[in-house]
Amino acid sequence: MPAPPAKYPVRTAPGWQARRPPHTIVNPGSVGLPAYDNTHPYLHFIETGSPHAKYAIAERIASGWLINLHRVMYDFESMARLAESRDRTEWAVALRTGRMG
Repeated sequence: MPAPPAKYPVRTAPGWQARRPPHTIVNPGSVGLPAYDNTHPYLHFIETGSPHAKYAIAERIASGWLINLHRVMYDFESMARLAESRDRTEWAVALRTGRMG
């Protein structure tokens, strides 16, 4: 699948999945920076919508794939304060909310 043009931002959300046989792509979220933007390879935004660490377990079953998404608490507030102390207020917001600004 080709990358979308740079003028169209791409956002993914927790649990986002794309199915294109024979592959399944899962974006469970993030550990450490639950929201960010980037311009490489094209303009895109990642927003998980919560400060939790997230991971996915993909299990092959007879009918295809079973994908379970999990959230894990961690001390995101202390990491947000650390980001603020280093003048990274945009990271502090992302760490607290899982959103960009």
